[in-house]
Amino acid sequence: MKNYKAYKLESATKNDIELLISYKLATILDYAKDLPKGEIEKITNYVKTTVPTQIDDYKIIIINNKKIGCLLLEKYEDGILLSELYLDKNYRRKGIGTNILNNVLNNNFKVYLWVYKENTLALNLYKKLGFKIKETTENRYFMQYDKS
Repeated sequence: MKNYKAYKLESATKNDIELLISYKLATILDYAKDLPKGEIEKITNYVKTTVPTQIDDYKIIIINNKKIGCLLLEKYEDGILLSELYLDKNYRRKGIGTNILNNVLNNNFKVYLWVYKENTLALNLYKKLGFKIKETTENRYFMQYDKS
């Protein structure tokens, strides 16, 4: 069995912008199904505009010299916002995301995140790790973790 937990995080560069845009759009469009065409265009334009402005905050997840995902943490109120954690489908359910999340939680007192209600695998993991739902929208939950 391969050791998928032996990942490394590297700072993203401008060369990663297209990859990051594809990751972010995949995350959004996988769980925001049945959107009107105009809404999808707005989301796509938003992502293409914002990713380059956040490039210095993105980390690329690498295993065996292969880029397999990304992580975006941002300062938020009295903690940090886990703005994005994306893993290529071939690397999901192998403990990588859990390992990354545990490292984030161990190094921060408060962590916030948004999760799509349909993303039940992620939602169940967040609950298992101690996140609590703080706010609900039509499609997503806003969750908070407090280190006690």
